[in-house]
Amino acid sequence: MINLSTGAFYERSARQIGSLRAQAETLQQQIGTGQRLERSSDDPVAAARLRMLARQERIATVDSRNSQLAQADLSLTDQTLASIADVVVRVRELAVQASAATMSDEQRQAIGTEIVGLRENLVLLANSRNIAGHALLGGQATGAAYVDTGTAVQFVGTTSVTPLEIGEGQSVDPALVGPDVFEFTGANGNTDLFAVLGTLASALSGGGQAALDASTAALGDLDAGLEKVTTAQTVVGSRLNWVDLMDERRENNAERVADERLDVGGADIATTMTRLQETLTILEASQASFVRLANLSLFSILR
Repeated sequence: MINLSTGAFYERSARQIGSLRAQAETLQQQIGTGQRLERSSDDPVAAARLRMLARQERIATVDSRNSQLAQADLSLTDQTLASIADVVVRVRELAVQASAATMSDEQRQAIGTEIVGLRENLVLLANSRNIAGHALLGGQATGAAYVDTGTAVQFVGTTSVTPLEIGEGQSVDPALVGPDVFEFTGANGNTDLFAVLGTLASALSGGGQAALDASTAALGDLDAGLEKVTTAQTVVGSRLNWVDLMDERRENNAERVADERLDVGGADIATTMTRLQETLTILEASQASFVRLANLSLFSILR
């Protein structure tokens, strides 16, 4: 009977001390991680909610990356449009000069030469690249957006842009396509800025009354072309503002998710530390008590 009682005592003490140690380790882990759940079985409802919050965070990470891509490409587009507008403004200044009756043919030819260079710059701007190295204004095309055949500049991209998801079911087109920037309706119907500059440069090189008339006629088309570029700048600016707004909403939502995650699965550090101290105190007392009782011999008990 004594052997059985002693064995039961050792077994019971070992279980109690082991349980206290495991509890202390769990509390220490909660303090270290800040989380109170180790397994889903600890709180199935809370665990399910935490999994949903984790999915929201992963989706938000993808949306944030798309937002950064969209912002980068839209910013490049905005910079490119500003440069295009500068070219058009400069050509208009030259057209005004060339429309003066006091200008000589040689002076108009010099202006025409500068406009040829500006047209070449315009083609280079039209073939700007986005951060992925693709045509910025070429839609879904990976190569050039425009090809200069010598007689005309032709759009060889696509007229659609792949939108990017930026959260809450919202998306944004990260760029414009060439026709949105360069094509417009002029005095003689549909045209584009490349044709206007090419026609004006050619007329100025020929001299005479035709050069004077072309300079005057070009002013209206240049104004219409500049308005198209300005409208494109407004569109891009609106999209950048939309991306910024969605970024702000995503950041606010991230804070809400973080707070909810803490409420659902977070450990109250102060309370947990208090419980740990209590557990360690009980563990220490249990171990001391076990040592004292284990040292009692049968002789000591009989005596």
